[in-house]
Amino acid sequence: MRTTLTLDDDVVVTVKEEMKAGSGKTFKEAVNELIRRGRYASTRGTVKPKPFKVKPFKMGVFPHINYDKTSDLLAILDEEEYK
Repeated sequence: MRTTLTLDDDVVVTVKEEMKAGSGKTFKEAVNELIRRGRYASTRGTVKPKPFKVKPFKMGVFPHINYDKTSDLLAILDEEEYK
């Protein structure tokens, strides 16, 4: 399939590096190779995301608020003084 595509400058640099490293690949071959690598890397699980970590911090407690009732919390947040 033939198509027109606009590439960002950093992508062009990556494609040209692939052309040099790929023993004489054409621009088209290098683009197709990089796309295939990206596609198969995500489907095969070779690219592992970093584990998500929650960093807790103390937010304080207001003694006049009942944190067990969600509806009360929402009502308080809707009041002007908390906006």
